[in-house]
Amino acid sequence: MILTLTLNPSLDRTIEIAALDRGAVIRAAAARLDPGGKGVNVSRALLANAVASRAVVPFGGDEGRQLVRLLAAEGLDMVTVPVAGPTRSNVTLAEPDGTVTKINEPGTALSAGELDTIADAVLDAAHEADWVVASGSLPPEVPADVYARLCRRFAGAGIHVAVDTSGPALACALGAAPALVKPNLEELSGATGMPIRRLGDVVKAAGKLRAAGARAVLASLGADGAVLVEDQGIWYGEAPVTEPRSSVGAGDAMLAGFLAGGGHGPDALARALAWGAAAVRMPGSRMPGPADIAAAGIDPAAVTVHPPDPSRPLTPHHG
Repeated sequence: MILTLTLNPSLDRTIEIAALDRGAVIRAAAARLDPGGKGVNVSRALLANAVASRAVVPFGGDEGRQLVRLLAAEGLDMVTVPVAGPTRSNVTLAEPDGTVTKINEPGTALSAGELDTIADAVLDAAHEADWVVASGSLPPEVPADVYARLCRRFAGAGIHVAVDTSGPALACALGAAPALVKPNLEELSGATGMPIRRLGDVVKAAGKLRAAGARAVLASLGADGAVLVEDQGIWYGEAPVTEPRSSVGAGDAMLAGFLAGGGHGPDALARALAWGAAAVRMPGSRMPGPADIAAAGIDPAAVTVHPPDPSRPLTPHHG
């Protein structure tokens, strides 16, 4: 079973528009409201593919109650923790060519008591878990070492921890030796201070994260695919997407696919790429199930995974 923790969940409203024209009145072609937050999305992707998962979800205010209702309607197995502050709302503007403009609220602060209650909920549920996924941004005033403390508590129990975050929270987590970190290109560059222009740069930057404590690195590179660096080897793969609709949640679907595939090795990377590519074809932050992956024409068995060519340049302007 895969347990997820999202400290800063959200309601995600996605609005499809013909083009973003700053300062103009724009009529939407379509709109949808989805439950959001990185760990929530990982659990939703696992649920869509019949992989056992449970989500720990703090919630507050009318927005939080709506979030819980949406997750319950999807049938998600979750542990909900009421908090005082309202759950945040995010807005995504999606254009037909796949360009996404995302506006994320910061969320509201969690008190020390609320953090303790959330941590207790995670620990109570974790005894059934093979993996704990700690992911997403931190709400204001939450200590940057919160994910690191979780890593240390689970290490003695033999539970693998995957961390998907950025900034100081990622830097702190590295020192707690997580089993896996999943940065995107911007996060990888920010964590290492390296400009990353080629696959060789990705491998070198991932090596820096491993030297800082991470046991494995799954680097998502947008349209350029992903690189996996672990003790057993270094692997690269890509799954090109036709007709992209929204990249929101694609990295979460990728992480879910990787863990569902066993959490290491080229086969898990191939599944991660297939799930992530299928998510890009979905509206809003919908998570793909088997039918969606099949409709995208992306069979994990057909995704080519091989050692990376260090000289291969990356496409500019990744999200």
